[in-house]
Amino acid sequence: MSKAIHPDATIGHVHLIVSNLERSTQFYREIIGFQVLATEENIVTLTADGVTPLLVLEERKDAVRKPRSTTGLYHFAILVPDRASLARSLLHLLQKGYPLQGASDHQFSEAVYLADPDGNGIEIYADRPKEEWEKTESGEYKGVTEPLDVNGLLAEAGDIPWAGLPSGTRIGHIHLHVADIQEADKFYRNGLGFEATIRMGNHALFVSAGGYHHHIGLNTWAGVGAPQPPENAVGLRLFSVILPNEDELKKIVEQLKNIGVTAEFAEKTALVKDLSGNQIQLKVK
Repeated sequence: MSKAIHPDATIGHVHLIVSNLERSTQFYREIIGFQVLATEENIVTLTADGVTPLLVLEERKDAVRKPRSTTGLYHFAILVPDRASLARSLLHLLQKGYPLQGASDHQFSEAVYLADPDGNGIEIYADRPKEEWEKTESGEYKGVTEPLDVNGLLAEAGDIPWAGLPSGTRIGHIHLHVADIQEADKFYRNGLGFEATIRMGNHALFVSAGGYHHHIGLNTWAGVGAPQPPENAVGLRLFSVILPNEDELKKIVEQLKNIGVTAEFAEKTALVKDLSGNQIQLKVK
């Protein structure tokens, strides 16, 4: 029987393949509010606090659009520290006239949705206090999607001007298209050790560490049995899961081995792919 992942495990960074590095960097700086942390020939690393890498953009000259009905990234979610920060981000997006794809109240969080120039999905959200998160009779969180109180949220912006993402920002969760929910359940729960927090029939599963509402969302909305995108498609290259110590990393690698999944070891890290081709870097803090 697998053991639960350490309650302090979190999502670390997201690494995206993009088609135009200059365009994407400008978008993530001027529209989203990241700062540049490091620049290489075809890679830019972005941060919110000047120290912690949160987003890596890698340009491929041969990049193609990700086909719609394939596995991979649904969206990655930027967690800002409080409701006022979310309000200022939303106000900034509205003032810039950047098109939004949605704005929702999920009961445990409030969120706005958009896409980058390559179509990569982005959520910017703020959590409600944990004591307000409601649970169902089964013990799972009550996840809903209701219209966001936009006017009420914007009233929180105050007179403080938008100055990019605040330093307490991090990657709160990531949401993936997978080919099969049962296979994903086995990989993320039995292999990695995440705990199920929300289930939506046989088409969506949300899992977390430490009682969070979700660190990873999984769905078959691109189609059951959906194929993987081309290797040179824009989208997710990998995301990292940060672990507190090497013992935790070894435990998870052994659990993956027990379900027939091999991880590629490096110093204090391991690379592994789920059965839908989504790549995860397990990394010791």
